[in-house]
Amino acid sequence: MPIRRNQRSKIPIKKRQRVASLSPIPPYRLKLTFSILCLTLIGLMGRFAHLQLVQGLALEARARGYQTKKVEPIGKRRSIVDRRGRLLALDEKRFRIYAHPSKFKFSGDPKSVFRKPKEVAVKLEELLPISQKKMVEMFYGKKSGVKLIEGLNSDLAAKVQDLRINGLDLEAYPQRVYPQNDLFSNVVGFLDYDRVPQAGLELSLNKELSRREKSRSYRFGRDGTPFPNDIESGVFSVDDMHLQLTLDARLQEVALSALREQIIHWKAKKGVAIVMNVNNGELLALASTPTYDPNKYWNYSSSLYKEWSVQELFEPGSTFKPINLALALEEGVIEPNGTVYDAGVVKIGGWPLKNWDKKPNGLLGFGKVLQVSSNVGMVNIIQKLGPSQYWEWLNKLGLNKIPETDLPGAVSGHMKDKELFVKQPIHQAVASYGQGFSISPLKLVQLHALIANGGKLVTPHIKKDFSSEDLTHKNLSLKNKTLLSPEVTKTVLGWMESVVEEGSGKGVKIKNYRIGGKTGTADQTEDGINYNSKICSFVAVLPIEAPKFVVVVAVDGPQRPHAYGSTVAVPVAKKIIESLIVIERIPPRNQQVDFLSAKS
Repeated sequence: MPIRRNQRSKIPIKKRQRVASLSPIPPYRLKLTFSILCLTLIGLMGRFAHLQLVQGLALEARARGYQTKKVEPIGKRRSIVDRRGRLLALDEKRFRIYAHPSKFKFSGDPKSVFRKPKEVAVKLEELLPISQKKMVEMFYGKKSGVKLIEGLNSDLAAKVQDLRINGLDLEAYPQRVYPQNDLFSNVVGFLDYDRVPQAGLELSLNKELSRREKSRSYRFGRDGTPFPNDIESGVFSVDDMHLQLTLDARLQEVALSALREQIIHWKAKKGVAIVMNVNNGELLALASTPTYDPNKYWNYSSSLYKEWSVQELFEPGSTFKPINLALALEEGVIEPNGTVYDAGVVKIGGWPLKNWDKKPNGLLGFGKVLQVSSNVGMVNIIQKLGPSQYWEWLNKLGLNKIPETDLPGAVSGHMKDKELFVKQPIHQAVASYGQGFSISPLKLVQLHALIANGGKLVTPHIKKDFSSEDLTHKNLSLKNKTLLSPEVTKTVLGWMESVVEEGSGKGVKIKNYRIGGKTGTADQTEDGINYNSKICSFVAVLPIEAPKFVVVVAVDGPQRPHAYGSTVAVPVAKKIIESLIVIERIPPRNQQVDFLSAKS
């Protein structure tokens, strides 16, 4: 079949390809390419060298920063316990809840679903002491960072966590707790909201009570596994040390309860009761009222944060008379069987000084001087010492010095300068019956322990030791100074026993127990002119045949009539002594010899 022209023209005609002729590459191009490659290689090597030699340490630190987690210590503190291990202060784990309303979701919700604040509040209302309405108000208009509540215990925090609500964060923190409430607040003190110590042992022993904690750094692999060789040594060691005090919670409770009853009954301002071991200076009770609850310190006046027994002064009155008799005996100006005449009044430098009852007592033995609490008799006795000699003894006893003690805030007593004391006889006269100078109740305890233990000035203290399961750091006892002879102190103890048997201390008598004591009622002034207040006190030593404890009770400012040491302070001391006998298992006098023999 013949092919038409128009059809034939549609067949494509294959074009002939042009073949370039081969020619050699110019040498300069090879050299240029080679140079570029060499320069690039040199640049890479230079960069590697710079990274390794110059930036190597910085980059390694940066990498470690991404791989390492650092946990800072949260400032936990050591616990405080009494002599029998009862907890007085400890750190407990508490939780804060932070809410992020923009991220609220329940378990199983799709990614696109977010819950309303009211839905979350409904669930939380069942567990938290916050109303649904209050929570919704707190969430309103907030996207994140709402502090909902704090102070949750572990059990309640676990229940909140079990709700599995996204957008709720629980932050753990330590909270200082005082299980005995106000029983030891005057001694232990407290931490404020920011865990800063504000009073008591918490403040004075802040460094010792802070646990030894290290910052913990862990290096993790890609899968989160920590590298054991990168964990610092000692970071997992537990500091289980705790501070043990010499105080006894049971005796402290009895003392505080008895004090409160008398404060209320006599409408007094405040009171203090102290029990001390006369041989080693350990304080078994140190109670004062009014006081405060350290768990809720913000509800109380800051004036209650200090401890009256060591931080305030008072005139000891007649409770100082046994001390003065011991000084007179030690200097040999009186004899144990001697007497003194009490005319009812004595004039010193134009000042008439009288007995508390304004009555004469005639010729008195020195035991009788204590029994009737003769002021005139004491003036006549101390005058035999001489003012200079007497002042030197008061100075030697440390009346104007801060007592050596581990109790925080101890203050020195106040007495007249030697020149004034010697020139004006009235100062020596009034000091003979415990007035014209001032000391702290703690100092009075120390001075009566001097009489009870045979003449040694012991150091009152409440810190026993820092203990753990494996280690104990003992409290280093200070050297005791011997100031009086045992014969002198034994004689004075006999006179003090007669006060309990026949004098103003009868109210403290306990069958089959030998107790010595001395009452005191001292006038006080707040303006330096008017003596319109008084302080009633009582000192007891027991058992007389082998003295081991001294008890001091002082009540400031009783308002009702007939307020004396015998009516206000003695009943408190008796309750304390009755408990002390049981707690310390002090045997009655007919078993004393067998008890001492078995103990030795």
